[in-house]
Amino acid sequence: MKLDILAIGVHPDDVELSASGTILKHIALGKTVGILDLTRGELGTRGNAELRTQEATHAAKILGLSVREQLTMADGFFENNEAHLKEIIRMIRKYQPEIVLCNAITDRHPDHGRAAKLTADACFYSGLVKVETKDNNAIQAAWRPKVVYHYIQDHFIEPDFVVDITAHMDKKMESIFAYSSQFFDPNSKEPETPISSKNFMENVKAKAALFGRAINCDYAEGFTVSRYIGVENLFDLR
Repeated sequence: MKLDILAIGVHPDDVELSASGTILKHIALGKTVGILDLTRGELGTRGNAELRTQEATHAAKILGLSVREQLTMADGFFENNEAHLKEIIRMIRKYQPEIVLCNAITDRHPDHGRAAKLTADACFYSGLVKVETKDNNAIQAAWRPKVVYHYIQDHFIEPDFVVDITAHMDKKMESIFAYSSQFFDPNSKEPETPISSKNFMENVKAKAALFGRAINCDYAEGFTVSRYIGVENLFDLR
């Protein structure tokens, strides 16, 4: 299956929190979109790896993804090395996405920035014919996505562009709440964390509202990119 967009997150729920509105918008436009989780989020204070995998499956159904895959890199202890690069390269070559969305370049959680660099590096090396990977014992063809965009997570980062997600904000929040072990649930007996409060969910909406205001819409998601952004004409810009 070839994907138009592959969204990659180091933890289950990373993509939903920061880029699910953009995913929903492009699926509505007829694009094929998948998510790749690098870890199972096993170091999270609340829940466990098995539960978070179940929640990720539920979120995938809400979003209407074409595919969701989950690697088993060690949460908190993965490295930017050959083995981990090739795991991601195999997925990129398997799905041949035109666009890759991935973690913020820097953030409160150290995994996020490290995963951002790992993923961006993998996208580059995936285009080198002398980097060999196999899928079902068959050598994969080299493939490099046209562009890598980094979504914005907990820390505020000035976006290079924003995407209007107003029509999809409610469904975005529904996909986030699929992770009931991690986020606000008044009936939960789990320990409190920085992301489990009702206030955190208000912050998610507030950030989307802030990005939206810049382009005169209700809600938007922001992204950064390491190279210039090209447009066909000035009327493509809002």
